[in-house]
Parts: sequence; structure tokens; C-alpha cells
Amino acid sequence: MTAIRVLLVDDQPMIRTGFRLILEAEPDIAVVGEAGDGENGVESTRTLQPDVVLMDIRMPHMDGVEATRRIVESGMPSRVIILTTFDLDQHVHDALRAGASGFLVKDGPADSLVGAIRTVAEGDAVISPSVTRRLLDRFARLATTESDPVPRSLDALTARELDVLRTLTRGLSNAEIAAELQVSEATVKTHVAHILDKYQLRDRVQAVILAYDTGLVQPATGT
Repeated sequence: MTAIRVLLVDDQPMIRTGFRLILEAEPDIAVVGEAGDGENGVESTRTLQPDVVLMDIRMPHMDGVEATRRIVESGMPSRVIILTTFDLDQHVHDALRAGASGFLVKDGPADSLVGAIRTVAEGDAVISPSVTRRLLDRFARLATTESDPVPRSLDALTARELDVLRTLTRGLSNAEIAAELQVSEATVKTHVAHILDKYQLRDRVQAVILAYDTGLVQPATGT
């Protein structure tokens, strides 16, 4: 079995040590390097080619948002999970826009960290039905205050693919989507793959952002 290669990028050595201890206890995960800021994180990603980068969002010299953007725009295959102290950090929506495959709260349980790494390494994204959905709703509200992007049409999607895309914005898993739409989980996976392929999206997070940008779904109201 080939281990999932992980790079740790955080300006706090104790945080990196804690993550390393958690991850090195897993037989299918290998920590291949560490970096103390975003600039070194980008360079280490280029050199080490990890499967997953755990990226702190607030760092000196270059923050996690810019580092994520550079990794994604460079075409490197490594996927980025953003680490934040607060579950609604004001910069996380920028990181998702930049191409991050999800985010984790630093004080979350160890099994969530391990599970997220495995999920992202398989090409999926970390979308929880609670915290991440609230974050994406906040992302959408903030996006409306910026210059309006030219919306992309969803004409390329079938009616069933649109249904699947709507459920993705609610943070549902493939199994939950299958139950709601009364189709098989394999069918859901196929529809998700088609959505990503048609719009050249990296993962489910980017699909959710597409749904908001095109107006397919609207941000939640309230505080």
C-alpha cells in the first residue's frame, strides 16, 4: 500500500509536531516535510510533491491563501487543506476560491484530521454538513460585495446533474445524496464526476462555489 504523502505548513513548531505525531501513527500516511511559512510551503510542495498539504491560513511572509493560490495555479497535483483557529475565519473563503480542497479547525478531533487527509487524497473534498456549509454561505455573502463576476452558464448540466449540484451545496455525502434522489451511490459519483469534468473543477468545494456564483443557490439569510 502506498502511503499518502503529507506536507505540514504552519509557523508554529509545536503545532507541526502535534500533527506529525498524530499522522505518523497512521500506517497509510507519511509526513514528508515541514515548512514554517507560505513561501517555503510553496517551494516544499514543488520539491516534495506531496499528495496533501496541510496549510495554516495565517503565517508571516506569505499567508495560506496566497500559498494555496500559487500551488493551484502552478498546476502541481498536490491538494491543499486549510487549517484555521476559528471555524469561520474571514480568510477561509478566499482560500476556497483559490483552490483549497477544504478546511479544518485546528482544535478538532484527531480522527477528523486523518479522515480529511484520506478523503482529499482520494480526489474528493472536505465538505461537512455543518461548519463548511456555514462557511460557504458566508463566502457567498462576501462575494456579493465584491465586483460581480461574469456568471458561468450551467446549460451543460443535465437536470439530474443540477439536482446533484444543489445537494452538494448542502454538504451531503454521496450516500446521503443517493438516498435523497433515490439513485445508487455509484450513480451519484458518476454525476459528480461529470459536473467536475464539464467545468474543469478540482473537487466538490469548487462545485459548490460554482453553484453560488451562477445563482443556482442563494446564500442563507440571517446572522
